[in-house]
Amino acid sequence: IPLAHRLNCRKLITCTGNKVEGRSYEEQRKNIIDTLSQASKVVEKENIILVLEPLNTLIDHPGYFLDSVKEGAKIIREISHPNIRLLYDIYHMQIMEGNIISTIEENIDIIGHFHAAGVPGRHELYSGELNYPNIIKRIDELGYKGYIGLEYFPSIDSEESLRKIKEMVWRKSLS
Repeated sequence: IPLAHRLNCRKLITCTGNKVEGRSYEEQRKNIIDTLSQASKVVEKENIILVLEPLNTLIDHPGYFLDSVKEGAKIIREISHPNIRLLYDIYHMQIMEGNIISTIEENIDIIGHFHAAGVPGRHELYSGELNYPNIIKRIDELGYKGYIGLEYFPSIDSEESLRKIKEMVWRKSLS
């Protein structure tokens, strides 16, 4: 938290960790809710927002506990604290659930941050099966004012990759 303050960073990502063998789903879920509820007191005092990230378990994170927005949203709504939000990673949730725009619409009230990458392959946003201009346009229409983090592996020179994303995705989504 002191480093976040020095960097003027108001959002921190948190994860659930992997499933724990020998512990029931309900017990692990309760531990997550209890821990985040306690953390909410600290982050509220520090003016920090924790964003809980569901990840895909099919490709990148086998064994991870939280792999759906549906469950993540239930956890966030149960905690019901403005400093505990959901991180909606479009790449991970396309792999796990699809139905990206509708899911964002249903949960925009608890989403605190977005991540993005192309599916498949976790490359540029302009490659793959997702129509990022439409997704970003809808996120904007819903009133989201934060950043969308790019978490991808460039398939070309990094600067050229970012330039192409800016030209091909961001401008189209704002028109």
